[in-house]
Amino acid sequence: MEEVITIGLDLAKSVFQAHGADRAGGVVFRKKLRREQLLAFFASQPRCLVAMEACASAHYWAREIGGLGHEIRLIPPAYVKPFVKRQKNDMADAEAICEAAQRPTMRFVTPKSAQAQGSAVVFRTRDLLVRQRTQLINALRGHLAEFGFVVRQGAAHAARLMDVVDDPNSDLPIEARPVLAIIAASLRALQGQIAKLDAEIAARAKRDPVARRLMTIPGVGPVVATALVALAPAASTFKRGRDFAAWVGLTPRQHSSGGKERLGRTSKMGERSLRRLLILGASAAARVSGRESAPANPWLESMLARKPRMLVTVALANKMARIVWALMAHGGTYRAPAVAV
Repeated sequence: MEEVITIGLDLAKSVFQAHGADRAGGVVFRKKLRREQLLAFFASQPRCLVAMEACASAHYWAREIGGLGHEIRLIPPAYVKPFVKRQKNDMADAEAICEAAQRPTMRFVTPKSAQAQGSAVVFRTRDLLVRQRTQLINALRGHLAEFGFVVRQGAAHAARLMDVVDDPNSDLPIEARPVLAIIAASLRALQGQIAKLDAEIAARAKRDPVARRLMTIPGVGPVVATALVALAPAASTFKRGRDFAAWVGLTPRQHSSGGKERLGRTSKMGERSLRRLLILGASAAARVSGRESAPANPWLESMLARKPRMLVTVALANKMARIVWALMAHGGTYRAPAVAV
């Protein structure tokens, strides 16, 4: 039997599928493994390359299997799909992963440490609580609108909704008041939890020297800076700032052919949490542009005068992503461009 050189592993919760290949790509074994058998199986294998699709649990298995001496490669699922032959099943997926890992031009994902994954939990949790808060605000606004109480949209105006519920002299029916009070109490509890997470993120931003340098960029606050440190891969992963902006998903999608360049909407690939945060930061920077308290930005002001605001916001987020990469790769702090006199 030929010696196994590459193993493609299709991950699951309980039953895993492994596909071993030799140096020529020939099949050495196809094996189904239960979760409790997985590490013992790889401990018995000679040192080889183990490939998996990049997903939430892939980083855990990369650390565990890598600790046994194997070389680990994580592949984006979109790059594995073209290698799946005909029907999709665990065996075909494992074979496709193994074949994709052997391509010389394949792109791989850097495995994350447990500390890096732990740092990302605060942002995932905050996003979840913010979505739940939005649901409660919309529910409260909708119910109160049925009784003639209308308040402006936005989380900043949620207090007025709760004041209506708390006011004993309001015209709310007695049948609806205790139910709406439950929604208002849940909303207050969520706001308190989000405030605690914001305080934790701000404390982390003050402790981290990279986050402090990133916060010198206009539009990058504690949440954005700490998220970039926690969620973005090492700057050495990318050759230039445009590659980092493309990874975040802020560059145009190409539909070019026959020597004609056609650029479409943003690709929206990569880490969507970072993309959303950068766009929100760019939106804040665009809102304060032109005010006396804000530093002059001739490029932003000229773009806002000629282009739609949302288009300029995404373009500014792209620009911010490139600046972020430059600071993370080369150090230093942000220096505003000199204004021509």
